[in-house]
Amino acid sequence: MFRSISISVILCSVLLMFFSCGKTSVQIKRMQAMEEGVANPTTPEEFERAIKKYQNRVADIESANAQIGIWYKILGTRYLDKKMYKLALESFQKATEYYPVNQNLYYYVGVCAGYMAAESLDYKATGSYAQRINYLKLAESAYLQAIKLDARYTKALYGLGVLYIFELDESYKAIEYLERLLTIDTKNIDGMFALARAYYSTYQFENAISMYEKIISTTKSDEKRSQAEANKREVLNNAGYKKN
Repeated sequence: MFRSISISVILCSVLLMFFSCGKTSVQIKRMQAMEEGVANPTTPEEFERAIKKYQNRVADIESANAQIGIWYKILGTRYLDKKMYKLALESFQKATEYYPVNQNLYYYVGVCAGYMAAESLDYKATGSYAQRINYLKLAESAYLQAIKLDARYTKALYGLGVLYIFELDESYKAIEYLERLLTIDTKNIDGMFALARAYYSTYQFENAISMYEKIISTTKSDEKRSQAEANKREVLNNAGYKKN
């Protein structure tokens, strides 16, 4: 009885020592070789079999990584829906590590960074807005990367234009991207409003008036038509003031 217990204790101790010890890279390679059955290929046929087996292993890893990237994207959209912008930003950032040429991911990075900038407060009352600026610059670079990957990506063009106009106070930079947007999506009313505002902010009053007139003749929304008419009157008043 006691002998069997002692043997069991010893056996458990040995197993515990075995599993608790970290495996070296050599051990791992040996285990992989044993698993694939290609420990020491020598003939051309053996090398061909070894290559095929390890190609299958690589394909499995690639498939797993692709799925991880998709999960990070899904997780990011879930966080974004719940307005958990910091976690959403981190998830989309991780997703770009798996899909570095996916323009949609960079667009969402830009969106989240913009929200984080809006929520950045100087909690230590230092008088510094460095964190907000950093988030805005991140949003800018993310939108630009999305556009670099897809020059006709209208959501990124619009997002970048709005960022320049309303956050970075660089309306002159927005014009190029918003004009490109409207050559792609000619009836994008929000894009027209943004471009009209950029024209107005850079004292291109005639262009701003023309854009508001285009909105008035294009939109089917009474609310947006009324807003465009009000904005047009404001531009006319200010343009007249400037001329005087």
